[in-house]
Amino acid sequence: MRDVDRVAVEEVGLQLLQMMENAGRALAWHVRDIREGDTDRRILVVAGNGGNGGGGLVCARHLANRDLPVRVLLDRSPETLTGVAAHQHRIIDEMGIPFTSDVEQLSGLEEAMVVVDALIGYGISGDVRPPSNTYIERMNRRSDPIVSLDVPSGLDATTGKTLGVSVTPDRTVTLALPKTGLDGIPGTLFLADISVPGTVYERLGIAYTNPFEDRDWIRLKE
Repeated sequence: MRDVDRVAVEEVGLQLLQMMENAGRALAWHVRDIREGDTDRRILVVAGNGGNGGGGLVCARHLANRDLPVRVLLDRSPETLTGVAAHQHRIIDEMGIPFTSDVEQLSGLEEAMVVVDALIGYGISGDVRPPSNTYIERMNRRSDPIVSLDVPSGLDATTGKTLGVSVTPDRTVTLALPKTGLDGIPGTLFLADISVPGTVYERLGIAYTNPFEDRDWIRLKE
């Protein structure tokens, strides 16, 4: 996936923000799908820095655009966000979507929620470090359904190994290609199209047949 991202951006000219927009939109649909059976549930997006956090913030925007009750919990102060995550945060800030960096709110929120895990992506190396481990532990303590973006935070996307602590999701929406480490994860697994063109895979020598046809995502595992 690192090579796919690199070739898509550096050689083909697809922008990271374009792929992130598609990821966040797909994630928002799955949050709405889970919430459909219980529309009283509020939505909490737990977001970190980088592309994974940025996708979570896009998701929050799409949910807010549909007048759904969404708020954001950042794993750091917004002033320290960088790159695409900082860009997406500026937008939700202008929209007035409420956000905080207080992890204790995960324990203090008593209403039923759908929790969106957009904390750590596939680029993690080594065990989860503070304060992210605390955010993951707080998410897992709640009885609310959790939807993870791309990879459950704290899981090695290649091996499936838990790197100290990892989120236990009810649903995972992985992006572009299945990851080998997701075979044994709990919950339902979906693969979402983020508009990576076939030429990217061809240039990398990856045998690829478009699985999406006329759909934006497919179910990989119950």
